[in-house]
Amino acid sequence: MAEAHQAVGFQFTVTPDGIDLHLSREVLKHIYLSGVTSWRKRAIRFKNGILTGVYPASPSSWLIVVIAIMSTIYARIDPSLGMIDTIKRTLSVSGYMTVQTQTVLSAILFATGLWLSLILMLRYTLKTLLSYHAWIFESHGKISFCTKLWLSLVKMFSGRRPLLYSFQTSLPRLPVPSVDDTITRYLESVRPLLDDEQYNQMEVVANDFKKDQAPKLQKYLILKSWWATNYVSDWWEEYIYLRGRSPIMVNSNFYAMDLLYVTPTHRQAARAGNAVHAMLQYRRKLERGEHAPLRALGVVPMCSYQMERMFNTTRIPGIETDFVQHLSDRKHLVVYHKGRFFKVWLYYGGCHLWPSELETQFQMILNDTTEPQPGELKLAALTAGNRVPWARARLKYFSQGANKASLEAIETSAFFLTLDDEVHGYDPDKLGSLDLYAKSLLHGKCYDRWFDKSFTLIAYKNGKLGVNAEHSWADAPIIGHMWEYVLATDCFHLGYTEEGHCKGDINKGLPPPTKLQWDIPLECEEVIEDSYMVAKVIADDVDFHGCLFDEFGKGLIKKSRTNKQHNTMIRLDLFRKAADKHQNMYRLAMTGSGIDRHLFCLYIMSKYLSIDSPFLKQVLSEPWRLSTSQTPQQQLNMVDIKKFPRYVGAGGGFGPVADDGYGVSYIIVGENLITFHISSKFSSPETDSYRFGQNIRQAMLDIRALFDQKDKKEKEKEM
Repeated sequence: MAEAHQAVGFQFTVTPDGIDLHLSREVLKHIYLSGVTSWRKRAIRFKNGILTGVYPASPSSWLIVVIAIMSTIYARIDPSLGMIDTIKRTLSVSGYMTVQTQTVLSAILFATGLWLSLILMLRYTLKTLLSYHAWIFESHGKISFCTKLWLSLVKMFSGRRPLLYSFQTSLPRLPVPSVDDTITRYLESVRPLLDDEQYNQMEVVANDFKKDQAPKLQKYLILKSWWATNYVSDWWEEYIYLRGRSPIMVNSNFYAMDLLYVTPTHRQAARAGNAVHAMLQYRRKLERGEHAPLRALGVVPMCSYQMERMFNTTRIPGIETDFVQHLSDRKHLVVYHKGRFFKVWLYYGGCHLWPSELETQFQMILNDTTEPQPGELKLAALTAGNRVPWARARLKYFSQGANKASLEAIETSAFFLTLDDEVHGYDPDKLGSLDLYAKSLLHGKCYDRWFDKSFTLIAYKNGKLGVNAEHSWADAPIIGHMWEYVLATDCFHLGYTEEGHCKGDINKGLPPPTKLQWDIPLECEEVIEDSYMVAKVIADDVDFHGCLFDEFGKGLIKKSRTNKQHNTMIRLDLFRKAADKHQNMYRLAMTGSGIDRHLFCLYIMSKYLSIDSPFLKQVLSEPWRLSTSQTPQQQLNMVDIKKFPRYVGAGGGFGPVADDGYGVSYIIVGENLITFHISSKFSSPETDSYRFGQNIRQAMLDIRALFDQKDKKEKEKEM
């Protein structure tokens, strides 16, 4: 009731003399401040929306064009070739508009039209320039004159100080590869995996598809590419992610780790306070579009669309398909701790809470000793199990009363926070610490992360952090961009006191966290337990191994790229040929000429058109036993690793993609560290994550030995 009284802006009592009205100045003050903040936010968004809308021009350039046109009019020069006079004649003559006013208005209208035309021309020119892909295929350190000229033109037409979404209208559409090229590359890629008989059979089926069904499917796909800027993304999101009915925990969600060697504070509430505050800072810049757009080579802009749904987003379960619910401007957070859910307000007086205030809120939750309500402890297991039981339970048990209100609080929150009661993180003196850390981030206890939220922030008892992210709304580099911003802000901008607390004063008038209320019937508890058991089987089967390879890193990789012409060793030649082939394949994928997305879209189109294709069925049903992913470092690269060598990220990972396969994620950190995240299943007799990691390590050492031998021979020649 205390929170309710604090929320009342006025009270009144009825007396014999009338109504005695009491206004709460404190509450009215906060209402006023909230309104001011809201209008300020709208004004900034409106301003940035205009800046993005006219980019690569600027609003001031409109004034320059208007002044230039007006100057020519007064100099009795008509740059419009008669268009200004035509506009003037179409304006209705009235008593309050003089001839001079008509002339000025006509000139302004013409200047505005000319300005908009110039903007469109600049955008089209930039879009044409960005369709040039030869730069991707050039060797590192060897840039052709054509590419140098192209880079200069891109810089020139990109304008100054672009905002996050400034380039969206200038990005070229994703091209549809030719069927011939895709099938040729597909057959080439599977040739080493098939014997002669299997390959010949695949060739026959592929050629039949190319002649019969492919032309019609390709025509419709090209038509879709003209209508949509990306002919793949909507189908990929729906059919690869949202229509999947199996658990998303392990099978779809992925994780990101904390700094590898550094823990800025061991106070759980303080670390969570800094991290949440940094996320709010990031969200504010994101909502205003103030982040700099991601650019390859620091010049070539990349699509920023996926970043829109980072916060205030939840995957909502359905019977046949899920959907992604994205809201705007959510002002609260839901926290899970020891089986209880708490709602924490992130704003007070129109401003988001400071780290010290957030630490106080989280410490209150940690100090709370109340027991979970019936069914509350493992409630989040519903998001970890099969999708259909969760969808049915949501409709049946969470559509009214306290359950509906509490579920809405979770699903409409900015994101989800787990104050974990375990200790995790990398400890070089503790065998398997990285493995246990990864498994905790990937699945936890199966009921202490809300796997449907866009991401769950996890804060451990020892101050370590991590993130578990739902995959349908974005790819890993998007969450990685936010996560690196949070880690850098936490360590190098916010900091902590000597005692490990967050810096800043504490507002003692803040309302405390509110415990969510549940009324879960026994039938629903059974559904929760069933989901938990399904999820636990999956979690217990995850075999994870984290491999830190510190024999070499970026330094030797750069060296191997630049000394190719001096190599005379046969094994090194073979290694380079394999690496070159791999590089060419991923470069083709980067330029829209990959294999799997094109074949996938052809398959979906065949289903829409009721066309049966044995080739597409066979291709889409093939199990891929190895899935690899490189985690890019984007913002922690700004930190001087030589000055702060221990402030390096550990990257992240994901679950195995096949029952008898591996999921391998790796990150190249600095000059002398590569971190591998390897997952497989204990239930498969063919896989062993630790053994696979040792094989990777040995292969890397063999590569190092080859280069050492080459260097030794070159030195002997010089002597």
